[in-house]
Amino acid sequence: QVRLVESGGGLVQAGGSLRLTCATSGRTFSSYGMGWFRQAPGKDREFVAAITMSLNAYYADSVKGRFTISRDNAKNTVYLQMNSLEPEDTAVYYCAAISSYGVITRGADYDYWGQGTQVTVSS
Repeated sequence: QVRLVESGGGLVQAGGSLRLTCATSGRTFSSYGMGWFRQAPGKDREFVAAITMSLNAYYADSVKGRFTISRDNAKNTVYLQMNSLEPEDTAVYYCAAISSYGVITRGADYDYWGQGTQVTVSS
């Protein structure tokens, strides 16, 4: 069992930055691929970024060049640095873990999820 807790969301003006943090429980964090997803009101959940056990990162086209995913295995934590935020980035952001190699962008494949953190970008 892996417990995920997101933090770092909030209200920011367009062009601003936020860093989301996902703290995980358990001693096998390094054995999981990690992903960030988001869901805006009235829209389906969408993939944002993922980082594999071997530290390979992958991004949705909509955030490429603006967001950076990273992980600290010593702290059992994954981060999402979000720069140049746009109103279209407004959503609840979720952290997820998957016990699989490779980059996985389909949310249904992930094994564990956090409760989410709200990000609101004002214009």
